[in-house]
Amino acid sequence: MNDRMTTPWGEFALTRFPEDPRERLRAWDASDEYLLGHLAEEKVPLSGTVVVLGDRWGALVTALAEHGPTQITDSFLAQEATRLNLARNGVETGVVRLLTTQDAPPERVDVLLVRVPKSLALLEDQLLRLAPAVHEGTVVVGTGMVREIHTSTLELFERILGPTRTSLAVKKARLIFCTPDPSLERAADPWPYTYTLPEDIGVVSGRTVVNHAGVFCADRLDIGTRFLLRHLPAPGARRVVDLGCGNGVVGTAVAVADPAAEVLFVDESFQAVASAEATYRANGVPGHAEFRVGDGLAGVPDGSVDLVLNNPPFHSHQATTDATAWRMFTGAKRVLRPGGELWVVGNRHLGYHVKLKRLFGNSRLVASDPKFVVLKAVKR
Repeated sequence: MNDRMTTPWGEFALTRFPEDPRERLRAWDASDEYLLGHLAEEKVPLSGTVVVLGDRWGALVTALAEHGPTQITDSFLAQEATRLNLARNGVETGVVRLLTTQDAPPERVDVLLVRVPKSLALLEDQLLRLAPAVHEGTVVVGTGMVREIHTSTLELFERILGPTRTSLAVKKARLIFCTPDPSLERAADPWPYTYTLPEDIGVVSGRTVVNHAGVFCADRLDIGTRFLLRHLPAPGARRVVDLGCGNGVVGTAVAVADPAAEVLFVDESFQAVASAEATYRANGVPGHAEFRVGDGLAGVPDGSVDLVLNNPPFHSHQATTDATAWRMFTGAKRVLRPGGELWVVGNRHLGYHVKLKRLFGNSRLVASDPKFVVLKAVKR
């Protein structure tokens, strides 16, 4: 597979992170190429503060590295991919400023390039955070595949920054052009969002959840997690991991049920881990908890965990894939001690029991309904 992106600034070798020789998905797409081509054709001045929001795998900041851009991302994996892609192309990481969506944004933005995220809420939150730094002369260009850009996307740009229009589609990609209006009155940022859990989900019934923008099912409890909360293992595990923790409600439930448990909350989303910590703190749970943004269970010692709880994602941006689930399951097997358990909730049709049997040699159905299953695998 060709892993080199050709741009007006040269050709760049790019890969996703973590690297997988079987991976057929590139680290860039037509929307990245369209945006870079536009910047060159229109001779957009890139001498001021250039901010790249939502760069998927570092393709944009790697191509524009000579202009010292600032990348803002919610994804640990995207940030790591950016570091590696910069190094792969002989660029010192210090040339590019790497920020997360939880960091304070730059005080002034002269060029704002936005790779439209899947989450409209995350886009709203980030545009509102960046709006004070945008001035009348700021060049604002968004990009995405046609299927990612909706009327609601354009309305957000218009409501928060100023008049907005779109380009023609090229290779199923489209650009968004926004003319900043500093006099625009905009509402306060509604994120993070706090709500009360329903009463029929076990130990965390009626408790508080805090969601930062972009976290899965940010304004309500998703039905898969609801099902898992009704079928959690009995207390007793000392070291527990909420893997892919999202807003942390599952790990918080473990801590509420057993204050002696040590709970590690892990997610690759900076927004998710901030939500998990806020949810845990909001409920005043006694006990020990750790919150870590990272690549799954990387850095967790082998054989050090009693219980892993997991509701794996099956999308990577627009692509449906089981690669993330498989890596989560293999990571869980590595960190579990003998006799330790992995509990997984997922849609019935995903067939996780087959993967668990292949990996652990066993898989037991704990609970099921017409849509979901909760499965348990034990490390022998």
